[in-house]
Amino acid sequence: MTELEELDELEGEAPQLYEHHRFVADKGQVPVRVDKFMCEKLPHSSRNRIQKAADAGFVHVNDRPVKSNYKVRPGDVVTLMLDRPQYDTTIVPEDIPLDIVYEDDQVMVIDKPAGMVVHPGCGNFSGTLVNAIAWHLRDLKGYDPNDPEVGLVHRIDKDTTGLLVIAKTPEAKSHLGLQFFNKTTHRSYIALVWGNLTEDTGRIEGNITRDPKDRLRMTVMPPDSEIGKPAVTHYRVVERLGYVTLVECVLETGRTHQIRAHMRHIGHPLFSDERYGGCEILRGERSSTYKAFINNCFKLCPRQALHAQTLGFVHPVTGKQMDFKSPMPSDLAALIDKWRVLMKGNENNR
Repeated sequence: MTELEELDELEGEAPQLYEHHRFVADKGQVPVRVDKFMCEKLPHSSRNRIQKAADAGFVHVNDRPVKSNYKVRPGDVVTLMLDRPQYDTTIVPEDIPLDIVYEDDQVMVIDKPAGMVVHPGCGNFSGTLVNAIAWHLRDLKGYDPNDPEVGLVHRIDKDTTGLLVIAKTPEAKSHLGLQFFNKTTHRSYIALVWGNLTEDTGRIEGNITRDPKDRLRMTVMPPDSEIGKPAVTHYRVVERLGYVTLVECVLETGRTHQIRAHMRHIGHPLFSDERYGGCEILRGERSSTYKAFINNCFKLCPRQALHAQTLGFVHPVTGKQMDFKSPMPSDLAALIDKWRVLMKGNENNR
């Protein structure tokens, strides 16, 4: 993750700005927009990210903030200022156990546990999946964990469990990245959500964008609003458990917090999802016994009840279809069993 990507995580106004990059325009510099100028100087940052940085007041020219349409002229001093001191972004190999489902000389499929951040950034600069992968592949000639052309192809949230594919070569990452872009990969998630969904299957469509009231949460906007990125989630009811429902979700797109935001949008937040309101008693009884039951459930699975269960893609070299399935993690399995016992008890008492 680049420094500019982390702008999405910023909250509030910073009392002090710190210089992260400084560029001095040549004497022969032809007037050019500052966002284009910086995009050429920072090849791993998109123009859109730079424009967001300028809108937030983080792009300065000659010590003053400018908008992205400012024209850089000869001798201008262009700086990127952020609200935190600069840190070393070098990925250091760390001896962290990995659950490797499959591995060959091109790709690696990993089953990620809950609580593990996928990539360093935003306060998590060690102990991540990328650090663990760097250690595992430390003897692989040509693999540089700091090279964006290899490594992670996609991501899942810190407290979401399940399958991820890693590319060991630039060719593999390019091939797999194209599959994700063209939506030819197969991914499904299992989730426990609050409430009893009306339909057995459904389609949720709504643009995903950062929530202006909480920068760590995403929100959903109408598809025709031109705000945020288009997102579509398909769901299928797997099991109805009274006040909660076990569903399978299949993504057409892969936006940040997509399932979590979409399910909340239709009134069925993921169980135990603190960020999206799932850590409250949203359905059920008012009795102290039921409240104690729910609190025990939260303790049993103290994270959003979401698991990346299946992953399928075409091997970048052999052309063979590769399909993987991850078993239900123990905390989520125990949570579901607990709801099954409650349901059975309620049926017996009728």
